[in-house]
Amino acid sequence: MARLILDTGVLIGAVRRRIDLASLIAHDDIVLPTVVLTEYLVGVEADPVEARRFAQRAFLDAVLTATPLEDYTTRVVPHHVDLLRHTRRTGRPRGSIDLIIAATARATDRTLLTTDARAGFDDLPGVGARVLPG
Repeated sequence: MARLILDTGVLIGAVRRRIDLASLIAHDDIVLPTVVLTEYLVGVEADPVEARRFAQRAFLDAVLTATPLEDYTTRVVPHHVDLLRHTRRTGRPRGSIDLIIAATARATDRTLLTTDARAGFDDLPGVGARVLPG
């Protein structure tokens, strides 16, 4: 059983039926960072079609009944600081949300499950990442 943390792209891939999230949840220990919840809902609220917004919220509600949330806590902060310093030192910046997700994965000793191969999560020290087609 793998210990995984989800990136927003995995939720998007699942709601579009490109990723079998139910199978992952059934076989692995999965958590959802609260910042991913925020990022996903921003996209949902931007959808101009009410029926799609409703369906995406219903999907998210179902995910949240089976997947615990992982908060950004003082346990995550030193990992976030270290990753920020690393990206500045290497001259390879990342998005703020991506770094929070990566720091949460590192702090909780989880592999980050993503659909974004270009994010470079696996180049961050102490962060393991697995890329899914999404």
